[in-house]
Amino acid sequence: MKLTFYGGAGRVTGANYLLESGETKILIDCGLRQGGNFAEVENFNPFPYHPEEIAAVFITHAHIDHIGRVPKLIRDGFKGMVYSTPPTKDFSEFLLLDSEHLLSREAERQNKPPLYTVEHVRTALEQWKGIPYHKAMEVGPFKIQFYNAGHILGSSFIRIEAEGKSIVFSGDLGNSPAPIIPESENLPQVDYCLIESTYGDRVHENTDARREELEDAIEDVVKAQGTLLIPAFAMERTQDLIYHINALVEEGRIPKVRVFVDSPLAIKLTEVYGKYKDYFDEEAKRLLHSGDDILNFKGLTLTLTTEESKEINDVPPPKVIIAGSGMSQGGRILHHEMRYLPDPKSMLLIVGYQTEGSLGRRLLSGELKTIKIMGTEVPVRAEIRSIQSFSAHADQPRLLEWIKSCGCHLKKVFVVQGDGEPSRVLAEKIKKDLGMEAVVPEENQIVEL
Repeated sequence: MKLTFYGGAGRVTGANYLLESGETKILIDCGLRQGGNFAEVENFNPFPYHPEEIAAVFITHAHIDHIGRVPKLIRDGFKGMVYSTPPTKDFSEFLLLDSEHLLSREAERQNKPPLYTVEHVRTALEQWKGIPYHKAMEVGPFKIQFYNAGHILGSSFIRIEAEGKSIVFSGDLGNSPAPIIPESENLPQVDYCLIESTYGDRVHENTDARREELEDAIEDVVKAQGTLLIPAFAMERTQDLIYHINALVEEGRIPKVRVFVDSPLAIKLTEVYGKYKDYFDEEAKRLLHSGDDILNFKGLTLTLTTEESKEINDVPPPKVIIAGSGMSQGGRILHHEMRYLPDPKSMLLIVGYQTEGSLGRRLLSGELKTIKIMGTEVPVRAEIRSIQSFSAHADQPRLLEWIKSCGCHLKKVFVVQGDGEPSRVLAEKIKKDLGMEAVVPEENQIVEL
């Protein structure tokens, strides 16, 4: 087999791996490269391979940095099938349509043709098939199985076998235990492994603390009579927050406060959760069986329309506003930040990864006195706080534990989907602690397995 790293090498985003055996070529993930902008200029470059020669694409999960260029692949001549778990397919429909809207605006700013159109998204979905966990399938000489990665609902790591050799692509691994999502499965027997390293150099805060920290933030804002702003990714993070606030409400641990989810995309994705309760963990199933609507509570308001979003301004504080985007790179959160960042009674609570160069990362630094949002200078007087334990990515100890869980000695581990330092640190840790060969591949590097 021959493996080429066309994305996700030396960076968190843009996962895209080409695997070849004989004349058959398959892709694992085809993600958007993200950074200071929603989409980096290089996304508009031609693919470094011929899309029409690709037999199939296998998707680990529905985040845009893993699916965001699939419609472009269609546009450029791909005629094969796309495979993922059923929830991933359903989530991808909404996420790709939302992405198309943002990418079209990006293309206009760059004076370029759009990366793809709504029609390309529709065609991709027609060529997309949902495959349950553990169901074996074949494409040419390749035998493929999806396993639960514990990252978001329906997320997978993928085991592929050919020529008597086997390899796993980790996708993104979950920060278990997490709300609603079952823990990631153990790594099966395998020869080679690609492992993500977003937090390869870090140890997360205790996950048990996240609900307490969220409780503290809500209580502090209510006491100050301010507004709590939470930039949140529409997929997974918003549902996590609703789940935890529901528990705080049910247990009487926070004062009565209006909570707004101001994200049409998050609202649509939350509805998809309702279709796939069989994919929930046992605790979520138990709560549902007991009659607890885990993604709804008294005081929660979902604002779909622009008019409903504007009406949030008329609700006096205290209040909580959860809105996209998660890195403050666009979406409705920007309008709320313009309005409430100047208010010293209010708080911006960051609960997700903030990529280098993003507005969220600059706000998280805590050093800004003013910030430009949509061309307007906005004073930053609100408190900036973060909860790191909300991350949906495994930290270094969990990544090492997952590698060890196969109970075998891997021939080689490829450390991917991380910035330079986290990837390097994790590779060194794998070599030192596990005695396995671990490397950080470079973009466009070709490896013979």
